[in-house]
Amino acid sequence: MNQMTTRSGELSTELREVLEKARDYTQQSKASNTKKSYRADWNDFTAWCEERGLSPLPADPQTVALYLSDLADRRKTSTLQRRLSAISQAHQAAGYDTPTSSYIVRTVWAGIRRTKGTYQEGKDPILVDDLRRMVAELPTDTLTGKRDRALLLVGFAGGFRRSELISIDREDIQIVPRGMIILLRRSKTDQEGRGEKVGIPRGSHPDTCPIRALEEWLRASGIRTGPVFRPINRHGQIRNRRLTDRSVALIVKKAAELAGLDPQRFSGHSLRAGMATSAAMAGKDERTIMKQTRHKSVNMVRRYIRDGELFSENAVADIGL
Repeated sequence: MNQMTTRSGELSTELREVLEKARDYTQQSKASNTKKSYRADWNDFTAWCEERGLSPLPADPQTVALYLSDLADRRKTSTLQRRLSAISQAHQAAGYDTPTSSYIVRTVWAGIRRTKGTYQEGKDPILVDDLRRMVAELPTDTLTGKRDRALLLVGFAGGFRRSELISIDREDIQIVPRGMIILLRRSKTDQEGRGEKVGIPRGSHPDTCPIRALEEWLRASGIRTGPVFRPINRHGQIRNRRLTDRSVALIVKKAAELAGLDPQRFSGHSLRAGMATSAAMAGKDERTIMKQTRHKSVNMVRRYIRDGELFSENAVADIGL
């Protein structure tokens, strides 16, 4: 943020305090994970420039075009897209015109995408049958087993992102006759903290009902306030803090391995993707799926729907082969 001065040429004490507050708000304008990713991508670009004696800030459009061309054969298209975003954000934050909007950068980027394609291979979704197998293998007589069962079922049924799942507090949960209502106080698509309610209905099968699983975990853990999903140490003691994003991914992978599935094919996002794909396979429409996943864009949801309909709407099905 540019320095502001009074007529005397110096900042008053009041303006200094306001400026510091404005800087704090600027830092909070993006989620921590987003800022971390931008920082890593920007560091890669600056290191590349320094090795070649080029200026990273402000960067010449030709420098950015050369950077993209150099990385094109070694990095995924999605990675290059992220690097471009980081370069653009860094220039805008410093008050410079972004070189990424120049003709040469846009032309090189279009050529790379056309050559490499834009398909992104992600992790597999956890479908309902996969989830049943995973939950069935978890121990029923340990705190860890009860926590992991609740985390998997609630994460799936709510279509939660990892960050949303670990942000849930006991005070955010309301049990009602038809299921439960979880208040998301903040999420990736609600950075301003307006809050959003997510309804999770009771399951048809006791062993996979997210409401029963969560109630059992809360009863066994004694958690009455604060974070719902917490670490458990090797002595079986529950820690007074939240699980991390990475912990969710590790729990998913561990449960997948117990169920005889390849853990490398799954991630923390597999729960959310699996709910959307399973709903599409069950014939749920686009609007209903988006309501539960809280997607703001239809593009990703339509990808889940296409994957879910690969066999339900297949021209080769039932033609006599």
